Amino acid sequence: MLPSRASVVVAGGGPAGYMAAIAAAEAGATGLLILEATPEPLHKVRISGGGRCNVTHACWDPRALVGHYPRGGQALRGPFSRFATGDTVAWFAEHGLELVEEADGRLFPRSNRSSSVVDTLRRAARMAGVLSVEGQALQAAETLEGGGFRLRLRGGGQLHADRLVLATGSHPSGLRIAEALGHGRVPPVPSLFTLALEPHPLASLAGVVADPVVLELEPPSAAVVAVEGRRRGERHRQRGPLLITHWGFSGPATLRLSAFAARDLRQWGYRAQLRIDWTGGLDPAELEARFRAVRLEQARRQLGTARPWASLGRRLWLHLLEACEVDGGQRWADLGRNQQRDLMTALRDSRYAIKGRGPFGEEFVTAGGIPLGEVNLATMESRRQEGLFLAGEILDVDGVTGGFNFQHCWSSGWLAGQALAGS
Repeated sequence: MLPSRASVVVAGGGPAGYMAAIAAAEAGATGLLILEATPEPLHKVRISGGGRCNVTHACWDPRALVGHYPRGGQALRGPFSRFATGDTVAWFAEHGLELVEEADGRLFPRSNRSSSVVDTLRRAARMAGVLSVEGQALQAAETLEGGGFRLRLRGGGQLHADRLVLATGSHPSGLRIAEALGHGRVPPVPSLFTLALEPHPLASLAGVVADPVVLELEPPSAAVVAVEGRRRGERHRQRGPLLITHWGFSGPATLRLSAFAARDLRQWGYRAQLRIDWTGGLDPAELEARFRAVRLEQARRQLGTARPWASLGRRLWLHLLEACEVDGGQRWADLGRNQQRDLMTALRDSRYAIKGRGPFGEEFVTAGGIPLGEVNLATMESRRQEGLFLAGEILDVDGVTGGFNFQHCWSSGWLAGQALAGS
């Protein structure tokens, strides 16, 4: 049963909403209610990381942490100085969940199950006296003369709230309510997605991982294009592991590239040219030296069996030989000057046509939401409407893959909770 009044109503039973409610209750606030539109709160937590939940990332310095957010950036220095990765790890430890760091810096629950994170949050909310109601969606909110809000729910129900937290993620309903209460909106666009190729000359290499590579994304043409009101011919660049798939490219480097280029890619209709340096950034002189060394040391061996360096994948090397029309059965001693030039160009400057996003709509976050200038980032309270707080993905903040989006949810939710208790 829903109460007719609550001191604080949190719209959205996701990571930011739960953290805001728990932090407020544990700091002394009472009468907290979470409204979750779906039958299953914390669903994104449960399905994230392949069912393991990448809770955060072992980036301990707030000055370095902000570099992993294509939108938000330096504005997050203040919030992260109050609650960042170390605080998240400590918070979960205090609530009975140990996080374990993997080799790449990602932090997962020791159980390796996202259900452990969900159970921890739900148990903490219950013990703090937070009421969570599922299957109740906030449809509209209006301010009252004496302060507070009248909330209209899906199905016609109503209740009054002294304060309101919008933690509805990128769902249009939350953005619509925020707009009705005086906020602007940066139009959301997909972020963190794979890239599709057409044609796909590497389709036979699906499953191959190349690490590291350098990716550079360019506009559909070399002409300077208009992007977000600016005239520029910008190239987005990332370095790291690349996964070749049946439809194109995935892997950490691709996802980071799509995140930082999210708005440009939308502007270009998800059509662009991708340049790949398969060497990971070797300069021409160093690459030529490697070719010279292998010609001397492996002169009698065939090109197809002796790669220029050991970490260069065999299937990828054979593909590049074929693309350059170089016989893999030829000996290194017999490699011609023009053939070497073509192979070095293919290794440092292969180009592919991007023709859209991956086929599964797998983007996990969006770029866009409530502009950060409209929010007091020390408290997450709206600058446009007293008593309104905003946390999580509803804000114009998004991070790259690796636990950074969850970290923003924990940080903004905790700050909102502290402010709610203090007020």
